[in-house]
Amino acid sequence: MKAIYQKYILNFKQASGTSRGILHTKETFFLKLVDGSKIGIGECAVFRGLSIDDRPDYEEKLQWLCENINKEINYLLNKLVEFPSIQFGLEQSILSLQSENSFELFPSKFTQSKDAININGLIWMGSEAFMKQQIAAKLKAGFSVIKMKIGAIDFKTEIALLKSIRNEFSSEEIELRVDANGAFSPSEALEKLKVLSDFEIHSIEQPIKQGQKDEMADLCSKTPIPIALDEELIGVFDVAKKKELLHIINPQYIILKPSLVGGFKGSLAWINLAAKQQIGWWVTSALESNIGLNAIAQWTYSLSSNMPQGLGTGSLFTNNFESPLEVKNGHLHYNNNKSWKFNLL
Repeated sequence: MKAIYQKYILNFKQASGTSRGILHTKETFFLKLVDGSKIGIGECAVFRGLSIDDRPDYEEKLQWLCENINKEINYLLNKLVEFPSIQFGLEQSILSLQSENSFELFPSKFTQSKDAININGLIWMGSEAFMKQQIAAKLKAGFSVIKMKIGAIDFKTEIALLKSIRNEFSSEEIELRVDANGAFSPSEALEKLKVLSDFEIHSIEQPIKQGQKDEMADLCSKTPIPIALDEELIGVFDVAKKKELLHIINPQYIILKPSLVGGFKGSLAWINLAAKQQIGWWVTSALESNIGLNAIAQWTYSLSSNMPQGLGTGSLFTNNFESPLEVKNGHLHYNNNKSWKFNLL
């Protein structure tokens, strides 16, 4: 078996705002395995500025993997423990290699176009007018779950936007999620959560920055809105450390981004630990191309969760790859009448 990798730059259709700044491009890498006539494709979607494996030796590690690809899979995954996005790319490429269809990693009713995945509509940060425009578009497109990124513009303006949604739609009609990306300070967070609770918010992701375990634990014990840990999970490799983190903070939810937490294996470790504490979870993509998004979506469907997932990022890029993935009426579909167009490597 041989392996090669290739870098690829995804271009956003429009600049996308987060509390970490404005995103114009997204770097990613593709891993290709060749074994005789069989080919496997995986995506190593490093997220600069967020991934724990955003390191100078990232490509060096990818090259190491290509040179050692014939070693046992668990050996490779263990050696790649500090590179979760490469672990995930390896998992994908091996499943792809073993599949009859390189892109059908988890055959199911989803890949047979017989079922779809309920997803949230993502509202990016920006001016009030821009955010209003996005909200209107998502509602018109049939989304029943809206996730709004907050923390970049004036809090009063963000509250006004949430109020405008609630004035028109009840919590039974539209589920509202917010993502602060750690934008609140510990001293102000509880008061802001109390203000947000007036709008029947489903949950808030990462209200304060990760790494403040005691402050987050205190917040989770007092919050009027369920709290979901997101960035908090990044860089926690050891199962004992994962267990300790969940035990200390005891959040209401955790959010799993396979590219950031060690792929399928790393995500399942979190899910199993969360289940023991009755902590809920859902899966979110991390700005992968349709290659990575496809793998995440198929795997997520296999978990049989009723929770709306965060898998609506495939349409963000001008140069994404044509695929059977489609978003219709707030659901992610796999349309077998459409084919893949992936011509790299």
